[in-house]
Amino acid sequence: MDLKKIGVGVVGTGMAAKPHAQALNDLKKIIDIKGVFSRNSEKCQIFANKYEMPSTDNIDDLVNDSNLDMVIIITPPNQRLELIEKFSSVGKHILMEKPIERTTKEAEKIVNICKKNNVKLGIVFQHRFRESSQKLKKLIESNSLGSIFSVQVNIPWWRNQSYYDELGRGTYERDGGGVLISQAIHTLDLMLSLVGPVNEVQAISQTTNFHKMESEDFVAGGMKFKNGAIGSFFASTSSYPGYAESIALNCEKGSAQLQSGVLTINWLDGRLENFGETADTGGGSDPMAFPYDWHKKLISNFVQTIINDTEPSISGEEALKVHYLIDGLIESSRKGRLVKI
Repeated sequence: MDLKKIGVGVVGTGMAAKPHAQALNDLKKIIDIKGVFSRNSEKCQIFANKYEMPSTDNIDDLVNDSNLDMVIIITPPNQRLELIEKFSSVGKHILMEKPIERTTKEAEKIVNICKKNNVKLGIVFQHRFRESSQKLKKLIESNSLGSIFSVQVNIPWWRNQSYYDELGRGTYERDGGGVLISQAIHTLDLMLSLVGPVNEVQAISQTTNFHKMESEDFVAGGMKFKNGAIGSFFASTSSYPGYAESIALNCEKGSAQLQSGVLTINWLDGRLENFGETADTGGGSDPMAFPYDWHKKLISNFVQTIINDTEPSISGEEALKVHYLIDGLIESSRKGRLVKI
């Protein structure tokens, strides 16, 4: 007997919705797409037609659908709180694009609402689902690399001014900030999942002359980790033409680097190993220039947590960790001193 498919709704059809739609169409053996909603009904219909999905111009059609088990929320951060309350109050599980919200206080509120309503909350940090990321995670957990001594995180991305000319983009009111919460958050989350928590940071942030925007497009600094490792951090959308982000871990038994979907390990005994395949990561002028395979794995993982009644691997509580780190980096820059996380 076939198992019941998980009913899925999609809210939001902007730029970030493309890899979700591609992934969902690949997962039709386990999911049933119940409908797509956007406040812009014309854009919603174009999106639905392109990806052959049903659409609705009334969000309550999704909220009240007894066959809908989960909803994927892909709206800007400032549009989410009401949606979370609507869907979680009727028992719909929620998979949501990063960040959780614009501020950590609002993010914590969303996490608590889902907890109170006993629904699962997953956050889309798809970089954790790359083959190379998962390989490195296993090597660290098995202690194959030994202790991590130092960390280098580099995110030299580029965005044209036209990117920030979109209404609300790069503002605190809509996005909650600039390069940290909108772009670097992915790599910082992956770093935390590999290395563990950061205890202290010291940073400088600024808006370069490349962009006219409210928030920062350049951040650099240092980090002290709970496990004793020391780290450096750089993130910007002012590095023309944009290059792949990287995480380098310098460890007791060798150095490991993640870049462009490839893991390279230089063992101290002279061996050189590579894992994964090269892939674009959206570091240049096209923010969506990356494959949807990682979204597919992430969505499939979240669906399985509903089927098996387990916790999402990237829960709301887990995603709050990178929010606390970003707050620390901004606070350090503002105060001009070392800040505890």
